[in-house]
Amino acid sequence: MMFAMPEDMNAYQKAQLDTMVKFADATAGAFEQWFDLNIKSAKAANAELTKQMRALASAKDVQELSSLQTSFSQANSEKMMGFVRAMYGWMSETQGELSKLWEGEMAEVNKTLAATIDKAAKSAPSGSEFAFAAVKQAMTAANQAYDAMSKAGKQVAEMTEATVTATTNAATAKKKAA
Repeated sequence: MMFAMPEDMNAYQKAQLDTMVKFADATAGAFEQWFDLNIKSAKAANAELTKQMRALASAKDVQELSSLQTSFSQANSEKMMGFVRAMYGWMSETQGELSKLWEGEMAEVNKTLAATIDKAAKSAPSGSEFAFAAVKQAMTAANQAYDAMSKAGKQVAEMTEATVTATTNAATAKKKAA
């Protein structure tokens, strides 16, 4: 006896396609933000470099040249830290959005797939219960593996954020001390 579930499979495939489209849109949006950040940063850096080169070229003596170099070095360091913070913020935001999307979609996919398997098991020939139990067990194992990876990813993100914060605080303290 065969069992047919074209409606369930079509719905599942449609949900998978919708998920892929959501991820593609989210990824495209994230890359657009990254590109925009880099373009704006490059334009600002070019304008600042031009300004600094003109100031250095018009220095009257070695002392003024040295003073300008020192002040530009500090300003450039601060701007670089600002860029790193902005880039880290972009990465954190993107990772958070993709994680939320992934978790929400995976929960829905798991629910739909489990319902489909249950429905198929009810209409399956007797003796096939073992196969359906194996599929459910594989799903459970996959979900547990995903949860473990998700927790590890969150821990890495938290450690990275702590490192960036500590580095920023150290750079700020060093600047204030100087």
